[in-house]
Amino acid sequence: MVKLVVKAGSRPPWVGLASAVWIQIAVGNPFNFPLYSSALKSVLSLNQQQITILGVANDVEESMALLPGIASNNFPPWAFLLLGSLLCFFGYGLIFLAVTQTVSQLPYILICLALCVAANSSAWFGTAVFVTNMRNFPLSRGTISGILNGYGGISAEVYTLIYSLVLKGSASKLLLFLAVGLPAVCLLMMFFIRPCTPSGEDSSVHVHFIFVQAASVLLASYLVVTTIVSDVVSINDALTYFLVAIMVLLLVAPLAIPIKMTLFPSNSKCNVSLVGSSDNLASESDISTQTSPLLTPSSSAAILESFHERGDVSDVEMLIAEGQGAVIQKRRPKRGDDFKFREAFIKADFWLCWFAYFLGAGSGVTVLNNLAQIGVALGVEDTTILLSVFSFCIFIGRLGTGVVSEYFVRLIALPRTFWMTCAQIIMIVAFLFYASALNGTLYAATALLGICYGVQCSIMAPTVSEIFGLKHFGVISSFMMLGNPIGALIFSVFLAGNVYDTEAAKQGNSTCYGADCFRLTFLVLAGVCGLGTILSIILTIRMRPVYKMLYAGGSFRLSQNSGH
Repeated sequence: MVKLVVKAGSRPPWVGLASAVWIQIAVGNPFNFPLYSSALKSVLSLNQQQITILGVANDVEESMALLPGIASNNFPPWAFLLLGSLLCFFGYGLIFLAVTQTVSQLPYILICLALCVAANSSAWFGTAVFVTNMRNFPLSRGTISGILNGYGGISAEVYTLIYSLVLKGSASKLLLFLAVGLPAVCLLMMFFIRPCTPSGEDSSVHVHFIFVQAASVLLASYLVVTTIVSDVVSINDALTYFLVAIMVLLLVAPLAIPIKMTLFPSNSKCNVSLVGSSDNLASESDISTQTSPLLTPSSSAAILESFHERGDVSDVEMLIAEGQGAVIQKRRPKRGDDFKFREAFIKADFWLCWFAYFLGAGSGVTVLNNLAQIGVALGVEDTTILLSVFSFCIFIGRLGTGVVSEYFVRLIALPRTFWMTCAQIIMIVAFLFYASALNGTLYAATALLGICYGVQCSIMAPTVSEIFGLKHFGVISSFMMLGNPIGALIFSVFLAGNVYDTEAAKQGNSTCYGADCFRLTFLVLAGVCGLGTILSIILTIRMRPVYKMLYAGGSFRLSQNSGH
């Protein structure tokens, strides 16, 4: 018998995941624009078109993660969090000075630039936690994507609660909180977001994920209920701080996992033992892939790959060995391997993914950007509850997709893009509900669309990592995510905005009322999702053999490097 010892680090990844929860709340800082846009408009005497342009700048810069993606393989996560904190501080700090009129008569272009800088901080925050945690949990990519995207969706409700209860609806205090509070949190957490020993597959990992998911669902439910109650009932200061304290405890809940692992450590060791047959070697020996001078990388690769083909080496063990250089790829990458960006860029799968996401997420973000106006046009005077429903359903879609796609991909190797297809079909129905303006369909359509938009956002990250690998995941996934802001620009500004203004002009008002305000927009978006459905079906058919290869036997076969 041969015992092959692969030395690994001793840092568990669960502390980083618990810290990532807080970073994901910071990632949602662009969601605050509606809370202080009125103050900007009033203080700076801006018109509605200028405010709309600021909103588009906010959306675009939030999703401009291409530069962080390119840098993700060259700099540690803490550098991303540090830079994001500086962008947050200077961007929101300048807007705070403008709103409080501490510095008077700032040029409009400077306000635009400050908002771009502030919103772009979320791209650096998000890239740091996504790339790091996807690599730390390579066998649970769908679950990790769902959790991180879910907490990102919750962030809007977190800020709304802080804004309404603690800050008493003060836009200037909110901007000060964004300029100082968020960087302080991220600077504290940056010490815990770092590469760790990849997590394996066992019952404890499954239980830990269920705990984090349950904590996020409880937090989301609590935030929705508290927001609605606080809007109806007057709450005194003592009760306000108590409610916020509960929210903080729910945010801290994932930290219970590393605490439990510290207090009650398991018997598993950090070193990984690979046991194989003695057919190829004369006697037993301990071989370290890091330090042994007796094995060259090629001979180590031969032994490891031989063991892996027999099933004697687990996926995590193979991942660690590959990441440490024992296994070196010398062929052109195929689906499931590590692609460089230029190699992925010329593949049909890459563009099928991009256009399917652009059409699905772009149509969803159009409704998100215009939801308040949609509610008013269809007769809803107070759109707070409508916004809360949409936000909560985005969270459900993001988190649920991670759980459901992970289950079926292991059960029957079902490509995750199947759920993108289902979401886009349901989005067609939701848009037709909107266009019909039938009584009782507004909230149902909003809930359906929120869930489906969440699915689009959550499904892309693990799909990209499985098709093109984890090594260059940062830059490839960042390019994919450009579909969101481009969709916002085309469908929201050029389509929805023009249709709305045209109908408002016909009515002789600045505000449009009635189903016609968005009917044409909804019908076009239904057609857009129809095209997206066709593309995602083609992509799913193409991906079926890939997933059968990757998830043969219900377990992920690692054919690519870990990316560390």
